[in-house]
Amino acid sequence: MLSPWSFDLALVFLYNSQYFITFLFLKQRIRINNQITASEVRVIAEDGANIGVLSTSEALKLSIARGTDLIEISPGATPPVVKLMDLGKYEYLENKKTKVAKANAKVSELKTIQVKVGTGEHDLEIKAQNASKFLREGHKVKIDLFLRGRVKYMEFNFLKERLERILRLVTEDYRVVDPIKKSMKGLTVIIERAK
Repeated sequence: MLSPWSFDLALVFLYNSQYFITFLFLKQRIRINNQITASEVRVIAEDGANIGVLSTSEALKLSIARGTDLIEISPGATPPVVKLMDLGKYEYLENKKTKVAKANAKVSELKTIQVKVGTGEHDLEIKAQNASKFLREGHKVKIDLFLRGRVKYMEFNFLKERLERILRLVTEDYRVVDPIKKSMKGLTVIIERAK
């Protein structure tokens, strides 16, 4: 018996020095018409109306009578859900849905700003402006106070105050996601735009 999903195999050959490396990519495939193996299916019309549970052979006869394809849209359901629709139109609508979902997806990155203990006031203002810009764009901002040499062993409260200097210069409203703490290279804090 076939699994609920059938797969297409695509071979890609990459040339690396004198060796060929083969990769297999699996692509999900939609079962239609005679490929549907379930004995009973829940049939939905093209306009979204629920026709009901029919045997697969009856559903195939109905799709032939209407001049459409029988497309399995939910193979994991009991019984599997099929739709009476033209396959090309179904694939077009699914591609359109994924494009809209990608366009509406909000991509948020973690932007990093690095300062040192001796960073001047003007440079801090510029870095704070960059942090404000990143926050406006919806990104999280990680501010690192880079410590090297003897500076690593200075008093924690003094170093914390140095990191808070740049936070006071940020013009956007923000909230602290991850409070000031020690990291591998010094102190770090992560902020994001206040909602």
